Amino acid sequence: MKKLEPFAPYAYAVMRITHGLFFSFHGVQKIFGLFTEWKPVVGSQLWIGGMIELAGGLAIALGVKTRWAAFLCSGMMAVAYVQFHWKLQMGRKFLPGLNEGEHALMYAFVFLYIACRGGGKWSLGKD
Repeated sequence: MKKLEPFAPYAYAVMRITHGLFFSFHGVQKIFGLFTEWKPVVGSQLWIGGMIELAGGLAIALGVKTRWAAFLCSGMMAVAYVQFHWKLQMGRKFLPGLNEGEHALMYAFVFLYIACRGGGKWSLGKD
């Protein structure tokens, strides 16, 4: 497996870019109402979350202010998991696979890792 080690910076860059773009797509859905049947009210908590998803996801994908954007997005997804998925309920609602919060948790931890590591290869800015 040591043969793959030289490719680690590139694999990280691809992970950062794809996760940032996927995340920004959720923001596009919320802000512009594309590919969805609902659109949150401007200024609501979901709308603000959509703005963070759109701007933060693009910043992460482009590698601009990557650490700050990823830290903000990580925290937002942790709040989203607790508030909208787990809802501080014990029992079955505690498990991410049953409360449909696995994507929120995965984004939270991937963005936390990106916040710790920074932009890396193919980033447009300095961290």
